[in-house]
Amino acid sequence: MKYRTFGRLGWQVSEIGFGAWAIGGGWGSQSEADSIAALHRALDLGCNFIDTAQGYGNGKSERIIGEVLADRKGEHIYVATKIPPAAGSWPPSPYDKVEESYPEAYLRERLEFSLRNLKTDCLDLVQLHTWTRAWNRAPVALEVLRRFQREGKIRGIGISTPEHDQNSLIDLMRGGWLDSVQVIYNIFEQEPQAEFLPAAAENNVGVIVRVAFDEGSLTGKWDADTRFAADDFRSRYFAGDRLERAVKRVAAVRE
Repeated sequence: MKYRTFGRLGWQVSEIGFGAWAIGGGWGSQSEADSIAALHRALDLGCNFIDTAQGYGNGKSERIIGEVLADRKGEHIYVATKIPPAAGSWPPSPYDKVEESYPEAYLRERLEFSLRNLKTDCLDLVQLHTWTRAWNRAPVALEVLRRFQREGKIRGIGISTPEHDQNSLIDLMRGGWLDSVQVIYNIFEQEPQAEFLPAAAENNVGVIVRVAFDEGSLTGKWDADTRFAADDFRSRYFAGDRLERAVKRVAAVRE
């Protein structure tokens, strides 16, 4: 395993992290025993960075991670989690109010929720699970997270980019608000290379890449006839002819 410095936080994190959405549910059948075994296997192979969210099974993913970490005390394993908005659309519209989507009392409550699930008194990284450019001028939710940071409840602050406007976080990076960002970046989605990634490098902000395999299509395991269960997130992601088009693009990449 290779390691990199995670921005201004200075952590030495594995280049390959463990994405923990599936172990919380929503990606088809997944036994808890398999989830625990997969986590242990990843950690055994040198992975020391796990990305999860409260929304992955309403805390189920966090709780499974907490159990595994309790079995591996003394190891340096970093966990990034995410707090979903309390209200409003997803991704937020320019008319949603940050004070309604991420009110202070709600953020405090959700902070404690993750602390209990992960069986710790300090979270490595707390990210807001979505954002809108409209909140950049007065990012009061980030001010609240900074207070939690000063209290010693969290070590780092981040945001997971809104899919339709990933560059909305650039001003926040330049303004010193963020320790990390989570961005969609893969062979198909290269736009962050233009401005987003250089801004992160210039401001010493850690980068978590999400959707690295285009929700699985870039693994090369599927064809145009692949079907997902109705309760599997991918049945919506690859709706219409999206899977067929993705499979053709993967074939071109393979060639």
